Amino acid sequence: MGFIKAFTGALGGTFADQWIDFFTVPSVQPTAALFPAIKQETNAGRGSNTKGSEHIITNGSKIVVPEGYGLITMQDGEITGLVAEAGGYTWQSDDVNSQSFFAGNGFLSPVIKQSWERFKRGGIPGSQQAAFYVSLKELPNNRFGTQSEIYWDDAWLGTQVGALTRGSYTLRIVDPILFVKQFVPATYLTGAQVFDFTDMNNDAATQLFNEVVSALAPAFSKYTNDPSRTRITQIQSDSLGFAKSLAEAVEEGYSWKANRGLEIVSTAIVSIEYDADTTELLSKVKRADALSGARGNSNLQASVAAGFEAAGETGGGAGLVGLGMAAGTTGLGSLQQPVAPAPAPAAPAATAPAADDPVAKLTQAKQMLDAGLITQDDYDALKAKVLGS
Repeated sequence: MGFIKAFTGALGGTFADQWIDFFTVPSVQPTAALFPAIKQETNAGRGSNTKGSEHIITNGSKIVVPEGYGLITMQDGEITGLVAEAGGYTWQSDDVNSQSFFAGNGFLSPVIKQSWERFKRGGIPGSQQAAFYVSLKELPNNRFGTQSEIYWDDAWLGTQVGALTRGSYTLRIVDPILFVKQFVPATYLTGAQVFDFTDMNNDAATQLFNEVVSALAPAFSKYTNDPSRTRITQIQSDSLGFAKSLAEAVEEGYSWKANRGLEIVSTAIVSIEYDADTTELLSKVKRADALSGARGNSNLQASVAAGFEAAGETGGGAGLVGLGMAAGTTGLGSLQQPVAPAPAPAAPAATAPAADDPVAKLTQAKQMLDAGLITQDDYDALKAKVLGS
């Protein structure tokens, strides 16, 4: 026994004219999770509530359940009814057509049906019921932060990483029956208090904060060691990915979803301050990345070209020959495109010609000219110098 459905779905503009007095959601902060229903009465003006704390419904009470909220009724600390389907209802304990449970076809319908069968009150509830709304929306602005470094093993860096971090997350109540039955303190179910996760005086919310902080290191480890991700620096731009890792770490450590009907939906990391060792390592890895692949090849070619220019200015043709010989030892051809290493020679290389052999110098210069490493003027100048003309 309990509710009789008057209509389902979004509220129409003429609804308040049809139902003059009815219970509905009060004005609360977006972070409020559980709060008492209030009665909208016309005796003090439409949409006002003269008592504020009134949340007791009786036979004939009309109740509105807006989108994004559920309604729970209680008697003597036991849950007597749940409405998780938006619409208008009448409470009637003595009507054989009334029902205690309306789940609709929403995303949490199968979950709360199981909890209802587990925790429902036996027998017919009394005519007076305490009515509370529970938010089924994402509850924002739940903050986390560490006062000292947390450490985890990072697969990309191949070592332990340490950092201070702070941010926020949104959570959602996925099972309102489990949430109220297993987690909400009794003081919020006997009066007119609002259960808000961001309330500094809410000991239950403080417990959640401490558990999230304790789960941060395992969450970072899960994220950075996931094969689908390559590096730690992705984490600040991947709020949903990290939220999944954090939710898994929280569930493994504290069973939020299984025991409390809560889950983390998304995160926003405001800052990550790495310790000195990690900062230095990230700097080295960043430098190595910048000098690898095609970018590093371009940098090396530019360095060699600058060397040729400097040698030409200071040493003339002889300087160019010397630099050309050095370029040969560094594999200048490989700077143009990556090639496979040359096979080992079948026989020992011939003895290099003496440094003062003019034929060797001119041969070397001619090879550089043919390769386009020096100009014809450079070659002519070197030839004149070697031949003494």
